[in-house]
Amino acid sequence: MQWAVQTGVTAGTSSTTFSPNMTVTRAQVVTFLHRVAGQPAVSGSTGFSDVSAGDWFADAAVWAVKEGITQGTGNRTFTPDRVCSRGEILTFLYRQFG
Repeated sequence: MQWAVQTGVTAGTSSTTFSPNMTVTRAQVVTFLHRVAGQPAVSGSTGFSDVSAGDWFADAAVWAVKEGITQGTGNRTFTPDRVCSRGEILTFLYRQFG
C-alpha cells in the first residue's frame, strides 16, 4: 500500500482512506498499470464504444490496447465499471510484464 501511494500508482479512495478490501474495476486496473509504466503519452482512441476521450481512464485504456494488455470484453466494449476478476488482473500483468 505504502509503495503504491508513494509512487503515485494510487492516492487511495479519499485523502484519509485506502480501502484495501474494496474491489477494483477494469478502468482502475488499467489506470494503475499505466501509472506503473510511467504514464506514457498516448494518442488516438481505443475503439471501444464505452470509452470516451474525456473519461478519467481514457488514456490508460488507449495505452492498454496499444500495448496489447487488453482487447476489451467483446463487440467494441471495454466495460470499464465491471469488477476486474483475478484472472483478468493476472492476464493484464502477464501481458505487461511477461
